[in-house]
Amino acid sequence: MPIINLKVSGPEDPALAQQLATEISRITKDVLNKKPEVTAVVVSFVPDYLWFINSLSLAELQAKSFHLDIKITDSSNLKIEKANYIDAIHIALTTLLGNIHPASYTAIQEMKADAYGYNGTTMEYNYITNQTKPNTVSPGV
Repeated sequence: MPIINLKVSGPEDPALAQQLATEISRITKDVLNKKPEVTAVVVSFVPDYLWFINSLSLAELQAKSFHLDIKITDSSNLKIEKANYIDAIHIALTTLLGNIHPASYTAIQEMKADAYGYNGTTMEYNYITNQTKPNTVSPGV
């Protein structure tokens, strides 16, 4: 399931990191239908004076920025879901961080199911295993 790496401009702030992780996990569940129990979020802070847009630091620009990178299984979401996710992330991070520079990014990386996994198994193996389980729905239902 997803691993999410979030870089945020500004000083390290554990309380803000918790808020960001909580909101990102919620959006990932609600919009991309990903299981929270296997969604990992890593939050890193980069000082404003070390983050540059068009050769100007965010400190000079007096703005905030973020880069969210999420890895999901290839073809597990529709284009509209991915578009809605990028929009929802931007709105949420703008609300939490304030004054977001337009050059703030969300990248959804789709990983091949046979090359991505957790708990020691690939997503393809998990899919195949789940497909071979007996149908628990009664005939005619």
